[in-house]
Amino acid sequence: MTNPLTMKLEQFTSFDPEERQRLDQLLSYPTKTYARGKTIIREGEKVDDIHLVLTGLAARSKTLRSGARQFMALLVPGDLCDVEVFVLEGMDHDIVAMTETTCVLVPAKVIEGLLTESTKLTKALWWSTMTDSAVLREWIVDHGSRDSIERIAHLMCEMLIRYRIIGETTDDSFPFLLNQEELADATGMTPVHVNRMLQQLRSKGLIELTGKVLTVLDPKGLQQLAKYESSYLHLVRTERRDPEVSQRAGDLVSASPHGLLHDAAEKVKSVFGSSEG
Repeated sequence: MTNPLTMKLEQFTSFDPEERQRLDQLLSYPTKTYARGKTIIREGEKVDDIHLVLTGLAARSKTLRSGARQFMALLVPGDLCDVEVFVLEGMDHDIVAMTETTCVLVPAKVIEGLLTESTKLTKALWWSTMTDSAVLREWIVDHGSRDSIERIAHLMCEMLIRYRIIGETTDDSFPFLLNQEELADATGMTPVHVNRMLQQLRSKGLIELTGKVLTVLDPKGLQQLAKYESSYLHLVRTERRDPEVSQRAGDLVSASPHGLLHDAAEKVKSVFGSSEG
């Protein structure tokens, strides 16, 4: 099967066959499947294995004494749930399965070894960790500065790009496994208000939500409504328009200045190359 972790990490850097093999070896460890709604890791828990999402969808969750719940990030295939556990004494939040979710249980010492080397894999894993933090910061901005419809549109834009990166979209359709109550917990709204916002997005012709599949009918229009900027995902090679990976989501990710300069250089090279002929 395709390795979703490799597909994610190669947005940061390219890997040679040996490095790809090392990433594939991570999938050889035992797996565990969690039913929808089950807690994968509990707050305060000290675990011996790093949970790599292989299939399904999980969420970082915090529950107050009052019972109020807040989702702080969604975890798709290729995401590491708890890479920080070899440093911290215990998790400071829950990881919850939003649908039936299978995780690879990679021994923490294996990931710790990779994170303390001086290789491209090390840098790629740290990139992944820092990108997770960037997503959290963006969600804070969502709740504090974006209006209701922008929050939901922004989340949909994010998920479309992240699912495209790991090859799990078909014609801009992807699994959208949150019910309205869960979407409310992810966006800081009530389920009733979430329903109103979904109706508005449908009426604008931006999305179609059938069962558990979301189709983005107008990706550019949805990005415009959300005022979406993808830079916080740090998709370095797509931003640079690296042809090896940029075709997955390049139309939704703004080119970096470096990428624009690269494109210009290639055009100049082609012009001079053709004139020499």
